[in-house]
Amino acid sequence: MKAVAYTHCHPATHEDALLDLILPDPAPPRGHDLLVEVRAVSVNPVDAKLRSAADPAGEPRILGFDCCGVVRARGDKAQLFQEGDEVYYAGAVNRPGSNAQFHLVDERIVGRKPKTLSIAEAAALPLTTITAYEALFDRLKITRESKGAVLIIGGAGGVGSMAVQLARQLTNLTVVTTASRPETRDWCHALGAHEVLDHSADLVAQARALGHEIPWIFSTTQTARHWRALCEIIAPQGALCAIDDLNTIEIGRLKSKAASFHWEGMFARAIYKTPDMAKQHLLLNEVATLIEQGRMRHTMTRHLGRINAANLATGHQLVESGTMIGKAVAEGWE
Repeated sequence: MKAVAYTHCHPATHEDALLDLILPDPAPPRGHDLLVEVRAVSVNPVDAKLRSAADPAGEPRILGFDCCGVVRARGDKAQLFQEGDEVYYAGAVNRPGSNAQFHLVDERIVGRKPKTLSIAEAAALPLTTITAYEALFDRLKITRESKGAVLIIGGAGGVGSMAVQLARQLTNLTVVTTASRPETRDWCHALGAHEVLDHSADLVAQARALGHEIPWIFSTTQTARHWRALCEIIAPQGALCAIDDLNTIEIGRLKSKAASFHWEGMFARAIYKTPDMAKQHLLLNEVATLIEQGRMRHTMTRHLGRINAANLATGHQLVESGTMIGKAVAEGWE
């Protein structure tokens, strides 16, 4: 099968950052696995992070987590899908990635493709959807009955874009997010944000000027940079969730407010095969329904062309620029 992989860590602009290879097809699916014919993939920060820092020492490693494709075979325990079904999912970081013509994935983390989206549009969604959904509802424990406001740091990025929509559609909270450019502010408002703060300015002053208590904060980027401000903004007994890497933070700044800190790691359920692993299947199906109802939208903003090393390297460069709005997708094989 055709695949895009890397063998050594290089900058995204290096000619060998990603390679077009012919690799063996996956083994026939067993257990809960599906064999999926990959039609489209998108690029996430985790792809760039692994390519730049996790050296496979010359052995081809296939990246790619977001995928939209067609089920071609099922393991003996797989019951959620049939051959020929169109699906979308984010895969698992401890298995070969989706940047290949065929891919094995556990059906319990797979959802049905939204019928109103193209293959490429659907491929933009799974990883960011799962991350945002789990952060808001599993980690921060927000419910339909929750009152007040939620602050989402980085509302124009992939995860932030889904978090804004989910918070607006599935809660009664005031949805506050951050963006610093006119185009990103407009994007956040279009997704449903009630208020957009400028994260390049004084966040504490802007948050206080809103007049809303903010019991929940979901930080998708630059958490360390904003940490002290977030600790001032969070309401007493509030909760803060982050997804970016934080080697050191002044966690004690939350103590006087009895506020809690949570990690969101969307691969945790798949890596550890937790008893509630199938929640990812359910939430992806729920979001597919919301999209079909016109209540949520896809976040694809850049079509990279065919799935090949050059086009995916362009996607890595876009992600690493730090200015990407939404998601970049590659579709089809040459």
